Parts: sequence; C-alpha cells; structure tokens
Amino acid sequence: MKLSPEEFKQAVFDLTRLIPSGRVSTYGAIAHCIGASGASRRVGWALNQCFGEIPPVPAHRVVNRLGLLTGAVHFPDDAPMARQLREEGIQVADNQVVGFDEVFWDPWEAGNG
Repeated sequence: MKLSPEEFKQAVFDLTRLIPSGRVSTYGAIAHCIGASGASRRVGWALNQCFGEIPPVPAHRVVNRLGLLTGAVHFPDDAPMARQLREEGIQVADNQVVGFDEVFWDPWEAGNG
C-alpha cells in the first residue's frame, strides 16, 4: 500500500517519536519499517518539516547509515543536532555518532522482537 505524502510524513513522525532517548536510528531503517524501503531521502525531507510539531519529533535521533549527522544543517541555531544528542549521552565527534553500533535502535526489531 502506497502512502500519500501526508501519510508518509505522519508515519515518519510517529516512528521517530518512538526512538528512545540516548539511541539513534537511520533514515533507511525508518523508511524500511514504514514499508518504503529505498526512501531514506524522503524520510529526511519529512523530518525537515517536523520543527514545531506537537508533540515534538526528536529528529536529532535520526542519522545516516554510517552514523553521520547529515541532517545537522537543517537544525535551528539554538538547538543544534550534535548538542541535543550529547545532552542525551550520545558521543559525537567530527559530526558522527561515536559507537554508532552500540546506540543504534532498529525500529523493525523493536516492533517485531
């Protein structure tokens, strides 16, 4: 079943809200979990629209498949992505999550495990 653009965005927001504090997921893992494998860029574009949503969408917890903070340029100056991750206990160095494999949260496993 193909999601409309609004349904896709809402599915991304809803799943991103499930990522636990102190953990990160990836654009690709979210896309896969909502039935849109290969749509990781679309997930990123949806998350670009989440600022100001109620309840908040913790978009800072979504990184690329290598743990890079590729979406960091879209965050407001008063709430940078790296700072928000550090405040949750995630180490970031050179715009990349340190120990990515240990803090990665797979939404597919969380929902089916």
